[in-house]
Amino acid sequence: MAVEFKLPKIAEGVESGDVLEILVSVGDTLELEQEVMELETDKATIFVPSDVEGVITGINCDIGDTIAVGQVILSVEPAAASAAPVESAPAVPATPVAEKPVETVQEPVVPVAPVAPVAPVPPVVSKPKTAPVETAPGKKVVVAAGPAIRRFAREVGVDLQTIQGSGEHGRIVREDVLKVVREGSRQGGSSAKSSSGSQSDGYGPIHVEKMPKIRQTIAKKMHESWTTCPRVTNFDDADVTALEEIRQNSKKEYAAGGIKLTSMPFLVKAVAMALKSHPVINASIDLEQGQIIYKDYVNVGIAIDTERGLVVPSLREADKLGIPDVARQLGQMADNVRSGNFSIDDLRGGTFTISNLGAIGGTYSTPIINTPETAILLVGRSRKLPVVVGDEVKIRLMMPLSLSYDHRLIDGGAAARFLNEVIGYLEAPSRLLLAL
Repeated sequence: MAVEFKLPKIAEGVESGDVLEILVSVGDTLELEQEVMELETDKATIFVPSDVEGVITGINCDIGDTIAVGQVILSVEPAAASAAPVESAPAVPATPVAEKPVETVQEPVVPVAPVAPVAPVPPVVSKPKTAPVETAPGKKVVVAAGPAIRRFAREVGVDLQTIQGSGEHGRIVREDVLKVVREGSRQGGSSAKSSSGSQSDGYGPIHVEKMPKIRQTIAKKMHESWTTCPRVTNFDDADVTALEEIRQNSKKEYAAGGIKLTSMPFLVKAVAMALKSHPVINASIDLEQGQIIYKDYVNVGIAIDTERGLVVPSLREADKLGIPDVARQLGQMADNVRSGNFSIDDLRGGTFTISNLGAIGGTYSTPIINTPETAILLVGRSRKLPVVVGDEVKIRLMMPLSLSYDHRLIDGGAAARFLNEVIGYLEAPSRLLLAL
């Protein structure tokens, strides 16, 4: 009898997801922990592993569907049942028949018994074993490609089932997808566009796409922040001339250890140390209970721009990390987020957020608070400006900073003192290197 494989609990607070890709087909033999589909949740793209094994008899969802936790996604004939019931099907009672064939097979005709099951079983078993290698072009099977490659292929309209991978063990790499694009094989893209249909808004042609789950979540969070937090933004600059000199002198040494040293590790460390001295900036409010929740830990969220939207993973206990550790973890974090190799838990637990606009360009902005946090710091691109130092005008490298804060909890004076301390650390980088 077929069993139902339901979407398991993915993570706390996640109740549904959108199907990006189905990695199995009807007739495939399913193994335990085998990935059956790629699912996009509120913030992360994950692969759903199977907790049953056997032959797939039905797929109850399609690409683009939104499925909830507990919803049936596959029907699977258990492995044990798929071998024996094929011969014992004519009998009416299921349980007794399973016992009789075992006795008759073993006693009277030992040679004949193996012959009968072998006929039906091999076609089922052999399919999945050869499918990934030989039948991939003609049938929907598991494709050896990472999440980033799958996403890229979807965006450019390339069907991975039609590609022969050139990577290790036939794995599909980015260059394989680009090759198909260059050759003009956009069959997947044309079918995707035609599904939305040719439309017009009365002024010209348009095309309509379903809003991705991550963009829906961002929209809800931004609306929640805008409507609940009376936001105020303070603007200031930090003289990072000395810090930049230290960074330039240390770049080669860090690079030798595989670490890219930017100004971000210094900023993260400065913010983390300042948060310890200004607990109200590292807090949240609960108006229903009439409480202020002070966080006795410092987890700094880093806003990372990805192809899917803005993702904010959390750097845990940033105040306890040295500059090399912060730099190393920031690099790993960015790589994992952009390749889709992260979990929902990586996005939780932040107490304060930093957004780096300078990597793209720009100076000041008014960042929106990542609720339930109560403040966010945006850093712009550092630029050389004439600055009065003493009684002389000198050229200094200035880093623009924009601090938005929730005025329900944080007063202007508290925000100014916090930002001044951050600037103090950046302008005297030796304090950061000696900070405990």
